[in-house]
Amino acid sequence: MLNIISTGSNYIIMIMCAIYAVSCFTVFLPSSEEKQYKRMDRQELFMFVFHFICYFVLYFKTFDVNIIILYGLQALFFKVLIFIYSRLYADSSRIMMNHTCFLLLIGFVMLTRLDISLAYKQFAIVFICSIVVLIIPFIMEKAHWLKKLRWVFGIVGLLFLGTVFVIGTTKNGSTNWISIGGFALQPSEFVKIAFVFFIAAMLEKKPDFKRIAATTVISALHVLVLIMEKDLGGALLYFVIYIFMCYAATGRLIYILSGVAAGTVAGKIAYILFSHVRTRFQAWSNPWVIIEGKGYQITQSLFAIGTGGWFGMGLTQGRPGDIPVVESDFIFSAIAEEFGVFFAICLIAIYLGVFIHFMKIAMDVRRRFYKLVAYGFSICFIFQVFLTIGGATKFIPSTGVTLPLISYGGSSVTSTLIIFAIMQGVFMIAYKEGDEYEKEQAESAGESTGESQQPETQETL
Repeated sequence: MLNIISTGSNYIIMIMCAIYAVSCFTVFLPSSEEKQYKRMDRQELFMFVFHFICYFVLYFKTFDVNIIILYGLQALFFKVLIFIYSRLYADSSRIMMNHTCFLLLIGFVMLTRLDISLAYKQFAIVFICSIVVLIIPFIMEKAHWLKKLRWVFGIVGLLFLGTVFVIGTTKNGSTNWISIGGFALQPSEFVKIAFVFFIAAMLEKKPDFKRIAATTVISALHVLVLIMEKDLGGALLYFVIYIFMCYAATGRLIYILSGVAAGTVAGKIAYILFSHVRTRFQAWSNPWVIIEGKGYQITQSLFAIGTGGWFGMGLTQGRPGDIPVVESDFIFSAIAEEFGVFFAICLIAIYLGVFIHFMKIAMDVRRRFYKLVAYGFSICFIFQVFLTIGGATKFIPSTGVTLPLISYGGSSVTSTLIIFAIMQGVFMIAYKEGDEYEKEQAESAGESTGESQQPETQETL
């Protein structure tokens, strides 16, 4: 009976996810405000129906009352959060809010499926962080002095990264965590936010050689510290952010070409110096030869994706527990196994929809500092998605990077919620700039009309 319910619900879930994924792009089409609101209302409806169906199946599997309690808490929280956000920030992006909630709900469903205790912990973190970050859009609108803190962002971020050498702990071969009072924290997840602000502030004015050199030195120190921590996934993410933000600020293709060349050389050096890098590269190049050892994780990931096929095994019907670290680095594989490759493709489309929305914000905002901030977070977001999904599907070697808003991890989900709140703030700034520009254009048109009519009036008199 459970198999029938799980399989049948999967088709409903796929249809709703496909419609939601398509709506991620149709919202950018020219249309009336009323039609846009209807589209976003439908997005919200599909999101909550998906949530209900998934938790119904999960409860039917175990009849655990804790699942009903967790479902009720989540449904109430997200409904209240959407209501408060729309009232508190009337000019905020409802599309972005929908995407945030939907991705979080997918993560909660999968974590409940894997380990309900992890889902409760993740929900508690999201609950607290969502309330705290409510103030960030307001700060972004009012704090025009942020760009003056360029050196604060750079130096403090560098020092925070370095704390792992004093109170750090090693996890999965990388010393990039600190533990305080029983709470584990990954500094690089938060420093990447300061890193984007640092580069945006440094390149806010037309950069000369001196400013580019200073930016490069501080950026290189960030990457070097991450390499010393053996957090090569983080180092690669920071490096790509630096390269693309420099390209956006200068328009010179040489930064992209130099970045590719430097990245290739750095990858070769990392392969020689670090044993866990060699392990991941060998597991990526031919995992089937070492399937019982180094290649076990990636082969189990590929088995899960292949077993799920196009339409999935059905929620609770797969074996995601066979994949090591499935709740964080390889959660995409668990999603593909139980919901299917079709659902996984729709999920990728939703992530692309978020990226396009971020880029549109970067293009719409007029002030250069905010434009670079939005562009930097756009690259940060989509490249992190690429690293996670690429590692899970054997497209690239695994880097240990989490899937934004879905993977388990307090540091990851908190930093991503902060980024989304910052982007909401930049969106609101762009919206107000657009209103001011239209007002100026209207006044200018009125003045020019008055001037052209004035001589005619005098002549008539």
